[in-house]
Amino acid sequence: MTFPYLDIVLRSIAVYFFMTIALRIFGKKELSQLNTADVILILLISNSVQNAMVGPDTSLTGGLIAALVLFIINYIIKKLTHHSKVFEDLLLDKPQILIHDGKLDFKALSKLDISDEELKEAMREHGIEFFKNVKLAMLEIDGTISIISEDEKKLKQTHYKRKHNRKNLQKF
Repeated sequence: MTFPYLDIVLRSIAVYFFMTIALRIFGKKELSQLNTADVILILLISNSVQNAMVGPDTSLTGGLIAALVLFIINYIIKKLTHHSKVFEDLLLDKPQILIHDGKLDFKALSKLDISDEELKEAMREHGIEFFKNVKLAMLEIDGTISIISEDEKKLKQTHYKRKHNRKNLQKF
């Protein structure tokens, strides 16, 4: 006798990997702070892939099996990325330097679509007025901007949650 829920297991695995690839392609910077449009997108995506995972089975058991498969896959992926450089490079972004010793990396800022105003806002929130006073500013893998000031007496690391570019949101 075959496992009656094998179809749900396979569908759930396929949806998990699709969503992982989609999030990898569409960016990390949006993950640090969700706005209304992001929450709506997440709710709509979860609703749209539900049927893809459970198919015609709307039973409690079918839903629980799909959820269990997602938790197991997530656990395995975390273990693989922790123990394998290949999987880590494939699935996780790298932190990116935005400012080093007061010098802005315009190429990185442009590629990441981080505006001058966003960078200044992050600096102001951490008590830094001028670019020249920033020892290191990085876009971390979770989408936050981490800043280390130049003042060695007050050497501190702070985090700024990056918001979506307001100009782009006004288009919608």
